[in-house]
Amino acid sequence: MSVVRFALKRPYTIAAAVILLCLLGVGAALRMPVDIFPEINIPVVSVVWTYNGMSAQEIQNRILIKHERQMASLVDDIARLEANSYNGVGVIKVYLHDGADVSRAVSQLSSCAQTVLKSMPRNITPPLIIRYSATDVPIIQLSLSSRFLPDQRMTDFGQQILRPNLAVVHGAQVPYPYGGKPRVIMVDLDMPALQSRGLTPTDVVNALSDQNLQAPSGDVKIGGLDYAVPLNNSTNSVAALNDFPIREVSKRTIFLRDVAHVRDGYSVQTNAVSQNGRPAALMTIRKTGGVSTLAVISGIKKALPDIEHLLPPGMSIKALFDQSIFVRAALNGVILGGMMAAALTA
Repeated sequence: MSVVRFALKRPYTIAAAVILLCLLGVGAALRMPVDIFPEINIPVVSVVWTYNGMSAQEIQNRILIKHERQMASLVDDIARLEANSYNGVGVIKVYLHDGADVSRAVSQLSSCAQTVLKSMPRNITPPLIIRYSATDVPIIQLSLSSRFLPDQRMTDFGQQILRPNLAVVHGAQVPYPYGGKPRVIMVDLDMPALQSRGLTPTDVVNALSDQNLQAPSGDVKIGGLDYAVPLNNSTNSVAALNDFPIREVSKRTIFLRDVAHVRDGYSVQTNAVSQNGRPAALMTIRKTGGVSTLAVISGIKKALPDIEHLLPPGMSIKALFDQSIFVRAALNGVILGGMMAAALTA
């Protein structure tokens, strides 16, 4: 009765409190992500090492074991580790204790990888660190197809143009495209020519790495002018790599073109995508964080018209899978069910 008496004596206070609650509720509803799944933070982080050409056993012994030993002393709140090695790829799953700070673990894993990088095989790249979440799922798939362009061109466009332009959408994660042939500068060795000159593939690798350098050139001041000084320490074309000297054998300089051929090619294709019988490339876009699926897909669709202006003639983008259709249908079902329940109650 005291609450009722207080409400009757102070009607303006109660009215102001009700209005305040309504405003707060409307504001919270407008800012709340609309999705079919709640945001669930799973304390699991994956560390992915890549080293093309190395066997699964070598990946395990020379890369994963070294990194696991460093993790034990440099990363907090580790519950257990799970490592899997494949040809050219090694994956370490780091399971954290419940309530652990996953963001701090990601930072510690990154610094730990940089520390152990010096003891890894030569020219290995830093690992890819992936944070898991139950809501990080594919929400839309885009296909790049053409009637006459090769799939290598479409994969290159998806990697160089489409990924950077879609990555700016809040909550969107764009992995590498599927299908096509990844562009790689290939060096085709002539093994009989190498052996006849007493050379090895390592000599070719050293010649390429030692003579194709990225270094600052500086400037020179002459009188009252300041000139930038260019250096010819890096080639401007793929064909120029064939003119690199390797070694002098019997007072004769052996060039790269004598024992190999450098070309603009592609690595071994491991997957293929076909759309209506034509080669294509597939871009799978994932949702990260607590951002709404509808908001992410809306942002992607707004960015697509600007990207379509960058497409080469004959190439097109098409959405093959759109999860927003299912999300909207699920939300409409919930709203309709609530309205029917209210009507039956009345």
